Amino acid sequence: MKRERLEDRVKMRRLTTDDTAQYNALLRYAFQVTDSELASLGWNQKDMEKSKKPVLKKTESFGYFDGDKLASQISIYPMQINIYGKMFKMGGVTGVATYPEYSQHGLMSNLIKQALQNMQENHQCISMLYPYFIPYYRKKGWEIVTDIMTYTIRDTQLPKRRKADGMVERVDIESEDIRTIHDQFTAMRHGALKRNSLEWEEYWRWEADDVLVAVYYDAEEEPKGYLVYYIANDIFKIKEFVYINEEAHNGLWNYISAHFSMIEKVVGNNYTNEPMAFLLEDSEIQEEIKPYMMARIVDVEEFLKQFPFDVISIYDDLHLVITDPVMENNCGDFTLRWDGRGETIVERGGTRGRLVRCDIQTLTTMFFGYRRPTYLRRIERLKADDEAVRILEDILPIDQPYFSDYF
Repeated sequence: MKRERLEDRVKMRRLTTDDTAQYNALLRYAFQVTDSELASLGWNQKDMEKSKKPVLKKTESFGYFDGDKLASQISIYPMQINIYGKMFKMGGVTGVATYPEYSQHGLMSNLIKQALQNMQENHQCISMLYPYFIPYYRKKGWEIVTDIMTYTIRDTQLPKRRKADGMVERVDIESEDIRTIHDQFTAMRHGALKRNSLEWEEYWRWEADDVLVAVYYDAEEEPKGYLVYYIANDIFKIKEFVYINEEAHNGLWNYISAHFSMIEKVVGNNYTNEPMAFLLEDSEIQEEIKPYMMARIVDVEEFLKQFPFDVISIYDDLHLVITDPVMENNCGDFTLRWDGRGETIVERGGTRGRLVRCDIQTLTTMFFGYRRPTYLRRIERLKADDEAVRILEDILPIDQPYFSDYF
């Protein structure tokens, strides 16, 4: 008996909480999570299903089904991210998985397109994800926008005590002071994710029982920084180091250095894209850098209208010619100009102004500040004359994006 073609059998639909068991099973298969690994974290299958039900309630999730069997899936978190001091709606892509027998049939390509269209409808003009394979997501329009730097500091290299008039206290992970600090930090740090209840649930999901949190309080007893860490095998492992001012930065390093007799080294992650070595008296530390998050502009027109340009005078118009491998609405000509008050005006289809040609990936990494226009033209990712590049350098704020979350 001849079987029906796969393309005719599978159907796409939204996922609901009724699909939780299949959603988790596909994730576990794709990312090779075993029962023993769950048990080592104090979890079982029922715990995992229970933990993911709220996710399916709060995300936009889509899947292809072969009859009643889930074959491929994708989820989008409704998130917010700080772009140079302005909060943007962002679609955080996660749960991307396909059973191998259904691969190479275009299911995930269709799901990605559906996810992006859904983000556009929800005015999430930016999307971010943690890539399992960078070349694949580049083909779909995402580009690297942040790095993660891992540093190792020997106990003898720990910084000497610096002035800090406040004190450090260990607190419970549910302390409101932690969230207060992070909210203040997000508001002042380009690229940072705003954590609401769902984001905090994801942040603590796997490590809540293992980590400790230390908060720095200034002389007025106001929380100004926190440290999430654990100590194991003589290693002080820093999960997150967040501070509002340099006093809190010094105070938390004083706290770390106070563990001198207990540890052999400190290992941490740095998301600022600035090496740690320069800050230390003994700078011969080990640092390793690798790409972290990728992003893509979902809706060019809406993104440009919202973007906080550094416009201090009237510039020549820019004629942007953009290509996008997935979103047709992003392809074509856009005129970018500013009125007498410095307000941004975006016109679709306009062709006047200095010509700038690039793909959506290049546009994204340039506007995030991960790579500057001059560099992108030098490596032939950006096609523009000297004056167009000068305008871009002037109007794009200078700051490296910070993103420390994972989803």
